[in-house]
Amino acid sequence: MATSWSLAPLIEQRAREHPERPLAVVGDRTWSYGHVESQACALAAALAELGLGAGDRIAVNLPNGIEWIVSLLAAAKLDAVVVPVSPQLSSHDLRYQLRHAEASAVVTIERWGGVDYLQRFEDLLGDLPDLQYVVTVGDEDLWYDDRIFQFEDLISSGSGRAVPASVGRTDTQDLAVVYTSGTMGKPKGVRLSHHALVENAVRTAEVLELSPEDRVLAAVPFFASFGFSMMVGTMAAGATLVLQPLFDAAAALQLIASARVSVLHGVPTQFHLLMREEAFDPSRLRSLRTGIIAGSSVSEELVRRVRRWCDVLVAYGLTETGPTVTITRLGDSDDRRVGSVGRALPGVEVMAMDIMTGALHGPEAVGEIAVRGSNLMCGYLRMPTETAKVHTPDGFFLTGDLGIIDEDGYVKILGRRQETIARGGMQLYPRELEDRLRAHPAVDDVCVIGVPHDVLGEQICACIVPVEGAVITGSEIKRFAQETMAAYKVPDLVRFFDVFPMTGSGKVRRRELSRAIALDHTVTHSG
Repeated sequence: MATSWSLAPLIEQRAREHPERPLAVVGDRTWSYGHVESQACALAAALAELGLGAGDRIAVNLPNGIEWIVSLLAAAKLDAVVVPVSPQLSSHDLRYQLRHAEASAVVTIERWGGVDYLQRFEDLLGDLPDLQYVVTVGDEDLWYDDRIFQFEDLISSGSGRAVPASVGRTDTQDLAVVYTSGTMGKPKGVRLSHHALVENAVRTAEVLELSPEDRVLAAVPFFASFGFSMMVGTMAAGATLVLQPLFDAAAALQLIASARVSVLHGVPTQFHLLMREEAFDPSRLRSLRTGIIAGSSVSEELVRRVRRWCDVLVAYGLTETGPTVTITRLGDSDDRRVGSVGRALPGVEVMAMDIMTGALHGPEAVGEIAVRGSNLMCGYLRMPTETAKVHTPDGFFLTGDLGIIDEDGYVKILGRRQETIARGGMQLYPRELEDRLRAHPAVDDVCVIGVPHDVLGEQICACIVPVEGAVITGSEIKRFAQETMAAYKVPDLVRFFDVFPMTGSGKVRRRELSRAIALDHTVTHSG
């Protein structure tokens, strides 16, 4: 058992124990623990030579790749703080996060997804007074600026140099500032310590029974807390990451088969896309043994479908909780593995709190899920008021999620507190309605939202993504709902979409969806 949860010493130990063991597979290239460790030491030495060190924030604006991992480990060696940044951000959002984080350096891809990041940062540098250095991954000719360095050049310059010794390193120091997805407002920078992130990742890997023989598909973005935790947990277990820079369902299926992937993590959207592929064939996926579905609400129907070809677990958590709070276990009953998000990890306390009184509930009562433990964030960066709002005096973090905890500690999530629909004096939970509607054979995905109404307060709007090729009407959806749920839960409105607006981490942008419906005056009662 680890006595310290600091990331750098943990991975250094894995590299010493098994230097030739594969840490990452990228295409047809394999990177060993020893090689990655030496690369991280070289980069850390080069960054230290530039004056970067303890407490400096180093943003990583990369797709999943070996450079991401090396940058993280190098920052950890310097006691610097990593700021994961999505390469899919707009220039406006990128500027906001880098300015808010007061990033001293950024590691970025030169070109990716049709975006010229060299040009983007050339335009941004004047607006980022704290940004001292830009480190680029690629082989483009660079513009002349003494603040710009190529990743490989820094590796070369730092090779063979000693990394400055850590002074007073503790696992309570910040390891990362991870920005929330911003689905419910402006993204917040969540400060997470080494202890919070590393212990949480290790405990999650233990539930999965992860071993050095496992090969884990890394298609969940590292900039999201789920992907970040998965990366750290895999390395801590001495297992192998099979990297996919950007999720593509067809390519992922090929990669699972060719790389003999044994563990598959993903958000619900990714699992839906995998099963929709024409090439989807469970007989070619026999290397898979387990994985995790998490990152957004997981329907019971989806879990049942996935478990026919991969014995996945369901996890629940937020960026602020490190991220994992609860997870199902391989030994749980089928009912609990399908109908709950499991029990709390060791060292994590989960309670349901009355949203009116703040009192802690007993079992089987609906309340706001409250979490306490070493996995919690240190706070929102430079937002003390927002931090105080989500903490109780006795140290619980208020998740904003409504749920029920049974007498054995199994948690069922009903939905977000802010997403609760108040219709005619009745409180409705979108998650419950979504789970029911997903059972319709022509429904591929569904999102239920509230629409303002003069009389009822809010109407229920079911936003539907139909199964490809299916012909379905709003009236059919309403009739199905009438057969399966109480009358007051039946959608008043039905709206069809080809796809939902999504965050980079695979969550539905509910606010954007609500705005689209509010602006569309053609939405009418179905039937």
